[in-house]
Amino acid sequence: MNHNMPELVIGDLRIKLPIIQGGMGVGVSLSGLASAVANEGGIGVIAGAGIGMLEPDFNTNFRAANQRALAKEIRNAKSLSNGVIGVNLMLASSDFDQLLLVTVDEGADVVLLGAGLILKIPETIPVERLVRTKTKFIPIVSSPRAAKIIFEYWTKYFNHVPDAIVVEGPLAGGHLGFKKHQIDDPEYSLEHLISEIIPIIAPFEKQFNKKIPVIAAGGIFTGADIYKFLQLGAQGVQMGTQFVATLECDASAEFKQAYIDCCKEDIVIIDSPVGLPGRAILNQFLKEVSAGIKKPINCPWRCLKTCDYRVVPYCIADALTKAKKGNFREGFGFCGANAYRVEKIVPVKDHISTLLAEYRRADSS
Repeated sequence: MNHNMPELVIGDLRIKLPIIQGGMGVGVSLSGLASAVANEGGIGVIAGAGIGMLEPDFNTNFRAANQRALAKEIRNAKSLSNGVIGVNLMLASSDFDQLLLVTVDEGADVVLLGAGLILKIPETIPVERLVRTKTKFIPIVSSPRAAKIIFEYWTKYFNHVPDAIVVEGPLAGGHLGFKKHQIDDPEYSLEHLISEIIPIIAPFEKQFNKKIPVIAAGGIFTGADIYKFLQLGAQGVQMGTQFVATLECDASAEFKQAYIDCCKEDIVIIDSPVGLPGRAILNQFLKEVSAGIKKPINCPWRCLKTCDYRVVPYCIADALTKAKKGNFREGFGFCGANAYRVEKIVPVKDHISTLLAEYRRADSS
């Protein structure tokens, strides 16, 4: 019997392993991590959120800096790997349209679309091009309703549907598409969401005569977890937290060490300035914010549509960038619910080997 993971097929893309590395901003997953994951047979993902913050002119020309940095990272990832390279973009970004155009122009294999419903396609990408482009469109949703709205809208207005869908449950890291009281409610568990969303997608597969993989995300940590969700009907998984603890992850050594050092009690749900709950590692910075200490903000760019810099207690993009660089006095790190289980930093190759071994054990038991 074959106990290897099945491949993930998205249109004409055949991905050796059904694993998408989660896109982690700001600057946590760039071309270094993405190319390493792609080289091992998964989908390596560059996070577009705040990607230009390391460019020298970010404060004076953030849109150009973001576009330049994203193009550079996609090109670099492609030069380091012949595997499948993706980009994660937030619809809540004020320059989403430009970043999507860069992603398609640079020939990224997939684009994952989170933090909003992808209903309107930028005028710079006409529908004909959307259908023709090699880039696969994959919305990220956290509810059956969101999945239904997106697929019905695309059918009506584009006569086309997304190429796959990521279903992100409440155990994910970073911003969550749930209200606080839903996070621990079994009705909103990833298992429950997957079982509800697969039947919603099925009629669209029939109508458009194409397979539309449903991909499970949020709290998936081991090869046994991958096996479980594939058995539930998902065709793939998205994993973020485990890939932070790799040598190739683009964050600083201090950022990775925060995952190793944290315990279960350190992983908390915070109120993000952008109006969503988020899962993060508790530190002094977050304690001070929680105590009502406002951090100085100078916002020259309005990077998120949902953020009002005049009233928020701190700049989340700035805080995440500082943490990525290792400065946790003035920032913090997002993480998934299982970050406390991370024990050591390993090469991506070793991490994938562990997942494969765990998967085989689960499959043969």
